[in-house]
Amino acid sequence: MTPSIAVDVVREFWRLMASNDFHSVAAVLAEEFVLEWPQSRERIRGAERFARMNSEYVAHGPWVVTVQRIVGSDTEAVSEVEVTDGVQHGKAISFFTLAGAKIARIVEYWPEPYAALPDRAHLVELMEQAPKAEAP
Repeated sequence: MTPSIAVDVVREFWRLMASNDFHSVAAVLAEEFVLEWPQSRERIRGAERFARMNSEYVAHGPWVVTVQRIVGSDTEAVSEVEVTDGVQHGKAISFFTLAGAKIARIVEYWPEPYAALPDRAHLVELMEQAPKAEAP
């Protein structure tokens, strides 16, 4: 099976993000680009604000991005990535919508890990860490 257009564009998005040259990401963003973070109710419009937000974010070193998986079609894709600056660690689940061959919209969730609840211990097994998906 050949990768979809959206999967290819999202793969390039994460490659550019991993470069830590956040202004370079504009190459894959549509003019009307919007990023939404529903958990904090924030919206960022445009490539310039997106680049500035990432550049101004307090980091302890360069961001390292590990793509766990990307799935999609010609106009939509979903990615699961892990990011770290060596001190901060996070996981992002991102939903991408394309207009043409550019990213027009991202809706992104940054879930926080939490301890397993004791009342279901008899039903589950604890994982050492989330299983790694094969590279797309």
